Amino acid sequence: MRFDYGEGTARSEIVTGDVFAGWRDIMHGGIVAVLLDEAMAHATLSTGVRCVTARLEVRFRKPVPTDKPLIVEGNVTARRGRVLEVAGTLKGKDGTLYAEGRSRFVTEIGDGS
Repeated sequence: MRFDYGEGTARSEIVTGDVFAGWRDIMHGGIVAVLLDEAMAHATLSTGVRCVTARLEVRFRKPVPTDKPLIVEGNVTARRGRVLEVAGTLKGKDGTLYAEGRSRFVTEIGDGS
């Protein structure tokens, strides 16, 4: 995955293919979680700190097609000390919302934060 970065944001456009299907033409939920976690992790990187996932919550809205272009985004919504709160979305290029994520990341010890 390649990401475009903003301040506290990360965005990637992808097409996964059937190799990630749980059912025919529908992405496996574990892969959906991985995509959201990756986008949210990259959003934390855009703030200049290295973090690890402490909590991940995924809300599945619609079955995710494996054969269509998708946009996955992460956005840091808050920071308290070593803890960053991050939101993520997985959408179709047409704007269809397939899944949402919320996560809590913790900065690595000794990163100066």
